[in-house]
Amino acid sequence: MDSVEEKEAPILDLSPMCKEPSSMSFLVRASNGSPEPILGRVSHKFEKNKLLAGIRNQTQVVEFVFLGFSGISYGHTYLSLVFLAIYLVTVLGNLMIFIMIQLDSSLHTPMYYFLSHLSCLDICLSSVTVPKILVNFLRQQQTISYNQCMAQMFFLMSFTGAEGGLLAVMAYDRYAAICKPLHYSHLMNTKVCTVLAFATWIWGFLDSALHTALSFRLDFCGVNQIHHIFCDLPPLMKMACNDAHINELAIRIASIFAGGGPFVFIVFSYVFILSSILKIRSTSGKRKAFSTCASHVIVVFIYYGNALLNYNSPSGGYSLATGTLVSTMYCVITPMLNPIIYSLRNKEVKGALKKAVESWRKYKHHHPIS
Repeated sequence: MDSVEEKEAPILDLSPMCKEPSSMSFLVRASNGSPEPILGRVSHKFEKNKLLAGIRNQTQVVEFVFLGFSGISYGHTYLSLVFLAIYLVTVLGNLMIFIMIQLDSSLHTPMYYFLSHLSCLDICLSSVTVPKILVNFLRQQQTISYNQCMAQMFFLMSFTGAEGGLLAVMAYDRYAAICKPLHYSHLMNTKVCTVLAFATWIWGFLDSALHTALSFRLDFCGVNQIHHIFCDLPPLMKMACNDAHINELAIRIASIFAGGGPFVFIVFSYVFILSSILKIRSTSGKRKAFSTCASHVIVVFIYYGNALLNYNSPSGGYSLATGTLVSTMYCVITPMLNPIIYSLRNKEVKGALKKAVESWRKYKHHHPIS
């Protein structure tokens, strides 16, 4: 052992460490390449964990490499323009809806109050992933630091979790409006709407904080290639070389309560809504009731459909190209579709947009630019 210490700094052989058997021998390689034991047979749990901690500290990953676009060898400039266009449509579209809801008094109702929060969530969700993708395209280097990766994962899970809860709240609003019309003003007063909206944000941040805190216990043994286009918990867990059963258990529990719970609530809400609509005698009344729910139903199907594909891949997993497409649909395309759906299928939003355009034309007519 002394002879090894007098030579050049040893190179650690990490292969046994990733497997972590109950009792193992750890080796160092001297400058001549010959392995020699440094602690002999490690049988005590305390000594083994202490040695593992020392080895992991020397192999800490400080940067990750995204492999999602690795199959694209050329055309990065055109691809970056596509993502930039999608991002601009997402931000401007959702911002337009948010501003119209704030300025038009006819849209000061619970349904559009929740829609304004949905627009904010979509802007935030798109801003977590797309700008980093654009920067990497410009640098021609698909990398992200460890701290940035953890931050991206935290905000990504926060906003997606909050959006699922907000869609459930919007379903409850439609249930109260159609099934309890006489009590609607009481059930959905200003105080209740404010509490429900901000509760969804807090719900998302708390759920994400738990998963992010647990992710800091993952060790990567020098492996830093992510088969994805952004940092998310499932691909990071696949890279980890230590036991991640606690993370897996947390994801299962969260998928039941944070993911499945709101979806089940939405389904039951629309069962009661549908039964109430069918009791309406007039065709125009049925058509009006369906129109108030159509946009929300489409958004729910898009959101949960993409979430199901993104977080519940087949046992064999997706190919890298398919996984990249699914991830892009989930975090890049979906936030862009929501304002388009609500603006095209909602008469009130289209009416508010026409008013805004006419007001702008009148302002330009009376205040021409000299």
